[in-house]
Amino acid sequence: MPIITAKNLVKTFKQGTRTINAVNNTSIEINKGDFLVIIGPSGSGKSTLLQLFGGLDRPTSGTLEIDGKNIAKMGDARLTNIRRDKIGFIFQNFNLIPTLTASQNVESAIAHKSRADRGKVIKALAQVGLADRANHLPSLLSGGEQQRVAIARALINEPEIILADEPTGNLDSKTGEEIMDILERLNQKNQQTVILITHSEYVQKYATKIIKIKDGKVSETKKMR
Repeated sequence: MPIITAKNLVKTFKQGTRTINAVNNTSIEINKGDFLVIIGPSGSGKSTLLQLFGGLDRPTSGTLEIDGKNIAKMGDARLTNIRRDKIGFIFQNFNLIPTLTASQNVESAIAHKSRADRGKVIKALAQVGLADRANHLPSLLSGGEQQRVAIARALINEPEIILADEPTGNLDSKTGEEIMDILERLNQKNQQTVILITHSEYVQKYATKIIKIKDGKVSETKKMR
């Protein structure tokens, strides 16, 4: 069953007098439980597409549905709720708040905090093997540990969709594989849909489906398993 459906999706930017088609009349269907890896050269539109999927940007034209709801036409308040309740974001640069501990960084993603939520924070950190580092600042954590905190933060609201933008890009290959193992486990155990963009060849082995983007369009789709 599709969880994300994009039809004739277009996103254009102005660059001086030129119009750049970052996403160019693209149609994609992503099923619940997919582990989709998106590959392509720099400037091909991968990150723009991911931002559209996450409601961080709006398409110039076309439709983009999450669970059958066209988010391209939603107001800001409703779109904020979709991002909070259905989508977890993981970024290449971790985006942790340096003055907050690991647990506080995770807790920052919860809109309405309660004592029960604090238990959820420790549970999320335990899922990524960091329960014993809950009170550490990011500066006291390795790159791999910081990315684990970022994953825990993405998980705290139990999203159906995890969007990962080059999550292993700043990590060595061994640590990167550990991060990918966590994402694969979440995908297989919880049936969370993972959509990940990468330049790394080894990441592709985790995919159930690979899409290649070129000049803002899907140039190739490959089902892996």
